[in-house]
Amino acid sequence: MTPDSIFMNDPWWIVLIKVVGVVILLLTWTIFNVWYERRLVAKMQHRLGPIMNPVALGGLGQALGDGMKLLFKEDFAPGMVDKVLFSIAPLIAGVAAFTAWSVIPLGGEVNMFGVTTRLQVADMPVSALLILAVASVAIYGFVLAGWASQSPYSLLGALRSSAQMISYEISMGLSYVAVFLYAGSMSTSQIVEAQAQPLFGGNPLQLQQWYWLLLFPSFVIYAISMVGETNRAPFDLPECESELVSGHLTEYTGFRYAIFFLAEYINMATVSAVATTLFLGGYKAIWPLGFIIPDTGYWGFLWFAIKVQLLISVFVWLRGTLPRFRYDQFMNLGWKWLIPISLAWVMVIALLRGLTNHGLLQGPLLWIIIGVVFALLLAVMFLGGSNAKVDGMHDLEEDRDFDAFAGGFPVPPLPGQVLPELADVVAGSADTDQAAPAASDDRKDTE
Repeated sequence: MTPDSIFMNDPWWIVLIKVVGVVILLLTWTIFNVWYERRLVAKMQHRLGPIMNPVALGGLGQALGDGMKLLFKEDFAPGMVDKVLFSIAPLIAGVAAFTAWSVIPLGGEVNMFGVTTRLQVADMPVSALLILAVASVAIYGFVLAGWASQSPYSLLGALRSSAQMISYEISMGLSYVAVFLYAGSMSTSQIVEAQAQPLFGGNPLQLQQWYWLLLFPSFVIYAISMVGETNRAPFDLPECESELVSGHLTEYTGFRYAIFFLAEYINMATVSAVATTLFLGGYKAIWPLGFIIPDTGYWGFLWFAIKVQLLISVFVWLRGTLPRFRYDQFMNLGWKWLIPISLAWVMVIALLRGLTNHGLLQGPLLWIIIGVVFALLLAVMFLGGSNAKVDGMHDLEEDRDFDAFAGGFPVPPLPGQVLPELADVVAGSADTDQAAPAASDDRKDTE
């Protein structure tokens, strides 16, 4: 029985149970992740964290209390906002966050009240593209939030958020392509099943061919892109408090702010779940632990949850250790590095798959070519000619006059530019250094 036939035979009440179950799962998982992030960051920073506070459930009560506070807090909106768009924006972001989970496989085939089905709400031949489409719709929620707030901080934050999410969705989508070429399908359930095949063929007890290993450049690009897509540190530029207060969320409070907050944490779990599905074998057991705890039936959800939580831990780790990027550095990373590398890697994978399908590339030669290509990508990434470009920029900028207040606001100098008062100091020190040898020569003549 194919996965499509299983989904098509689901009665309506089974579909309703799945939908309600996914909603409850995401709400409870978000509460746990709020506590988990606070606790893990506290461990990194040698603080007590929420678990030591006098609240119930070992600190989880604090996260529950924060959620209840937002629900009952006064839902205030400034008088200058566009009230219709101001209320629609969080709904778009919230609905998009939940919708993406409709095609993510949480487990394999199970028996649910006498009906054979899968732990997945629905599946289709283009399920992975549906996730990208839903992520694109979520951008409208952030843009409308900034536009409707009629605030400069909110508008600038919305512009940053839209530019950031659109830019990194391109590299994220390109990382999908290599998976589609290798799996031969865009269905999320079939991609997971394709990764269950033995890595070297033959014995099914061998290591499975998870795509993070076979398509490592795609996995790295997706891992970077998913952090930028969710506006998390060190890419939290749309909400950086030092410049834009809270960005597009500046004017929000109460329940509408809670929806944005909920959507952010659900999106963090969503991109982690997509990474698990496309690159980490989905709900398949981690080898060789699958011999102890199987991945069949409802046990598959346990393995899926473990993998997703480990990726969420990486988000927390990045927040607790890395400083925030500059916006130009962030956009350069996306447009000048991730997208070109993704395009080159997709062409390489397409060529290799074409040769393999026609029987022209088999055996260890395939792995040798993949290793050579991977080494070349690493060489381009780490040994590129960026230093020459920076030196040329310095030479170009040194000839320009720099006025920090030319536009009415103080701005920092670009590489190679020097503030006027500093230029006088540098020139004076240079004159002193030139005069010192002459004075020493005169002293020698006198002696």
